[in-house]
Amino acid sequence: MGGPEVDIVGKIKKARSKDKEVVRVVEKMKKARVKMLQREEWQIEEELVLKEEKMYVSKNKELRVEIIQ
Repeated sequence: MGGPEVDIVGKIKKARSKDKEVVRVVEKMKKARVKMLQREEWQIEEELVLKEEKMYVSKNKELRVEIIQ
């Protein structure tokens, strides 16, 4: 992966640090030393957070618009 994809992934990671729900879930997973939580609803894969097997993108309108363009 290179170019624009790397920028988007970096922006997704940065935005998640401001999302209270994701911060709480990631901290809970780190504390328990697991990569899945709540019957696989939440997962961490290659430093990305997945919810229900899809990459979780914080509720950041600008970022979401950039991703779909």
